Amino acid sequence: MRLLGLWLAAANHIDEPILPSLPTPALSYFCTLEVDLSRPVSVGPSAAGTKRVIPIKGGRVHGPQISGRILDMGADWQMILEGGIAELDARYAFQTDDGAVIEIRNFGIRHGPADVIEKLAAGEPCPPQSYYMRSGARLETGHPDYAWINKTMFVGTGARLASAVHIDLYAID
Repeated sequence: MRLLGLWLAAANHIDEPILPSLPTPALSYFCTLEVDLSRPVSVGPSAAGTKRVIPIKGGRVHGPQISGRILDMGADWQMILEGGIAELDARYAFQTDDGAVIEIRNFGIRHGPADVIEKLAAGEPCPPQSYYMRSGARLETGHPDYAWINKTMFVGTGARLASAVHIDLYAID
């Protein structure tokens, strides 16, 4: 009876096309974001964790195809979950040296050993290899020279400093 069930299941899928293997995405370095931060503002506990807002007050962006300054606007709306996991949800913008304004929406996760997370929270330096900080980003602009970024997804790897965050963004080709 089991063989009959397997045969019927296979027979029902006989007309489905065999899909080709999907392409493995490649990454291309796009830029480094050096984001200057103000002091965190605690929103307090919620059902999911402790919420805090970290205002973004400026910084620099640089890469092989782009350079500019991070604008004094936006914030990282963080949720600190059980176990010290930080859910990162940042929205801000930068202006390129040639005048384009580019919005960034960056969602990520940061976690690591408890002692490392405690040091980061205290503003102490920790090697980026000692914790996990990754993100997915969408960039948008109305500037025609950078229209390609409106159709590209980005991933990032980051480091938390005492009053800044550094993120290397990679375009997913």
